[in-house]
Amino acid sequence: MIKIKRLLFLGTLAVVVSGAMALRSLGHLSIHAGNHAEKAVYYCPMHPNYTSDRPGNCPICNMTLVKRETAKPGAASSMAMPGQAAGPKAFTVAELMAMKPGEICLLHKCKMGTCMMAMTPEFARLGKCPMCGEDLGVIVRDALPQGYAPVQLNDGKQQAIGIKTVPVQKRALVKTIRASGRIAYDPELYQAEEEYLQAAEALKKAAAADPEIQAQAAKLVDSSRIKLRLLGLNDAIVEELEKSGKPDRSLLYSDAGGTVWLYVPVYEYEMPFVRVGNPVAVDVPAITDKKIPGVVRSIGSVVDPVTRSVRVRARLENPDGVLKPEMYVNAMLTSDLGEKLAVPEEAVFATGEKNIVFVSKEEGSFEPRTVVLGAKADGFYEVQSGLQENEAVVTSGNFLIDSESRLKATLEGAR
Repeated sequence: MIKIKRLLFLGTLAVVVSGAMALRSLGHLSIHAGNHAEKAVYYCPMHPNYTSDRPGNCPICNMTLVKRETAKPGAASSMAMPGQAAGPKAFTVAELMAMKPGEICLLHKCKMGTCMMAMTPEFARLGKCPMCGEDLGVIVRDALPQGYAPVQLNDGKQQAIGIKTVPVQKRALVKTIRASGRIAYDPELYQAEEEYLQAAEALKKAAAADPEIQAQAAKLVDSSRIKLRLLGLNDAIVEELEKSGKPDRSLLYSDAGGTVWLYVPVYEYEMPFVRVGNPVAVDVPAITDKKIPGVVRSIGSVVDPVTRSVRVRARLENPDGVLKPEMYVNAMLTSDLGEKLAVPEEAVFATGEKNIVFVSKEEGSFEPRTVVLGAKADGFYEVQSGLQENEAVVTSGNFLIDSESRLKATLEGAR
């Protein structure tokens, strides 16, 4: 009887122990099952703090949510997505350039579909998609001018400041150079032309003479021609002189119905815009209100060391004989620069080291932007880089935006 009870006790104990082990095993399995069944987390690349347990769009910026990958046990944590690593709307050019084709559309909804184009330095600096050209909605930190920060202004403050913007557009730019010119009275050049013609004639006569005499005659022609070049004539005018066989008497006096020479000093920084063949117009307010047309015929080869200018020669018609030697006139030289991307000059801040414009972005944000400018033509600057067509730049109220941008950068410790 005692043996039977002992056997029953041992059997019951075995059942209890087995049950406990089974429950422990089931609990362990349920924990692992719970881990494997953990719900996926989706986040917004532009607002990583917003998460959801299902796919969809971010309620803040309407961007498509991205699934957050779960790191495997023991494995090194994978590189975070660019938007997550840099924080909301904050990137460097290097980070954007490091994006692979296809990752760029994580930043915005590309209207062209999946962005399979690699990022370019220009688009990275502008914070734009290389596929469709749309803003990525980010701030490119190292593309901001030093000492500046983006500024946020509501509609009321914009209206109080009087902010006005214009789109960046392509324009037909014409560079106009205005200067005080004079009608030529140049006995020295007249005499130099006479000497050159005499030397050329002597060289012809020496064709049958001794070789030594021919060499001397040739040297005299060369020296006379060099003198003409130093006085401002080019090869084309010298050839015309040779064909005419006589010096230009309009250098001494003018006749009605003839032509005269116009001398215009052009500063050296404006010389890149002056070409032979450019149109010229002059007026003499005290005599006539008509514009007298002409054309640039030659450009001096030496810069005046005192005035830092180059003498430009133009040929003018003188139908009424009103233009007299040594008469001063108002001269305008024009150069067609073609169609260029341009901004109004009032949109540009010249700091001495760089040129800054403020670009109007969405939701009242104004972004400082460094631009590289070309020629200034009739109130506009040619934009060589830094802006794209149809971007809006501030033309009025930008002094206050500039002050606020600098103050914000100082307070934030911006580089």
